[in-house]
Amino acid sequence: MRLFNYTFNYKQLGKALFFLFIAYFTYLMWLITIQYIPINFKVAFLNIKQTEIKLFHYQLAFFSHVYTSIFVLILGLFQFSNWLRNRYVKFHRFAGKIYIGLVLGIAGPSGLVMGYYANGGWFTQISFCLLAILWMVFTYQAYAFIKKGQIQKHKNFMLRSYALTLSAISLRLFKWLIVITFELPPMDTYYIVAWAGWLVNLGIAEIIIFSHLSLLNKTKTKVNV
Repeated sequence: MRLFNYTFNYKQLGKALFFLFIAYFTYLMWLITIQYIPINFKVAFLNIKQTEIKLFHYQLAFFSHVYTSIFVLILGLFQFSNWLRNRYVKFHRFAGKIYIGLVLGIAGPSGLVMGYYANGGWFTQISFCLLAILWMVFTYQAYAFIKKGQIQKHKNFMLRSYALTLSAISLRLFKWLIVITFELPPMDTYYIVAWAGWLVNLGIAEIIIFSHLSLLNKTKTKVNV
């Protein structure tokens, strides 16, 4: 579509809106994070975790997870900027190393501990523990493939990893949508978002990867012909 001698690029617009959407919800996550600064055992989510928060290892896991996950969200968003990646390669690599280090060293393991103590019993515990494990596995795979120089596989696993990172946002978004749309008991809503919060994201990531792979195959076929 040409408007005032300017070609309107829907793909670029979509990317810009996506970045703005994630940036806005990352800001909201930051507002949640600062509730726990300085360390406070009786605020927000911890008001319903008074039994678990008495355990030192849970305290360590919770605050480690909260304080690092916000930076994982921000760093991951930068990793998907083509403009930033092409013009500032060193920053892209540095940010990527920090992202991977935080997920594998702090946010992922602490998330696994928190998943073990999740509300709702084994049904939600399995979901959050599986989320933490896949998060670490996908992130490590992204690191392993870039070390081998397999860029496309690195991108695919970074997309999967960040899709799970975004579960911090999607879980709360889905919860809000369910609450304003349906009159479900709070625990039923929690059961749903515990799984949908990351499965939907991962499903979207797989669709994007499959679509890109199909496009690459079509391009290769045309070149060979």
